[in-house]
Amino acid sequence: MAKSIVSVEEGHSIAELMRVYLEKEGYTATIANDGGEGIEAYRKHKPDLVLLDIMLPVMDGWGVLRTIRQDSQTPVIMLTAKGETLDKVSGLKQGADDYITKPFEMKEVLARVEAVLRRASEGEPEKGKTRRLVFDKLVIDLDSFELIVDGKRVETPPKEMELLYHLASSPNRVYTRNQLLDEVWGFDYFGDSRTVDVHIKRLREKLEGISDQWSLKTVWGVGYKFEVA
Repeated sequence: MAKSIVSVEEGHSIAELMRVYLEKEGYTATIANDGGEGIEAYRKHKPDLVLLDIMLPVMDGWGVLRTIRQDSQTPVIMLTAKGETLDKVSGLKQGADDYITKPFEMKEVLARVEAVLRRASEGEPEKGKTRRLVFDKLVIDLDSFELIVDGKRVETPPKEMELLYHLASSPNRVYTRNQLLDEVWGFDYFGDSRTVDVHIKRLREKLEGISDQWSLKTVWGVGYKFEVA
């Protein structure tokens, strides 16, 4: 069955071009031209992925993303003319799975769509298999996307959860930034390792000093690991 994609893009010509290319690749594509239409299309079609512009009328892309994340982990790729690091960090913090800056080539968009969908598919648990890790004063539950720290639920964006789960699944193993970008994000982030650094920093803010039995460690010149005593 064809994967379904909702593309929310104000520019009619870009939206139509997007639809043509997506359908040519075998996807089912639905186009929306403002944030309100985007939410309606998302709720109606329950797509496998959303392509989401930030600068939208009615409701901007951040508002649409927050609405989606209220009840779903549907993959979202942000499309925007803004290329500053702070905008990327904001999108990733709010739960975006990827971020593409305009102007872009359609072959790049299609490659990112394929990679994010593949990662989402690989992340689906086997039937009957749970994705829950338990350590001293720490529970990482990827099925419910819940992080329990010292008995309290801590709000954590999806990518931070996936990164922590990935590291904690192989205690004491050192991962390079590029490995984490490839294995957690599932696509080549064009060498922008700051993405990993930002997520690690935010995780440390939630976890530092909780237990002396585990910690998020930086291995200087290499990468990161979840160290267990």
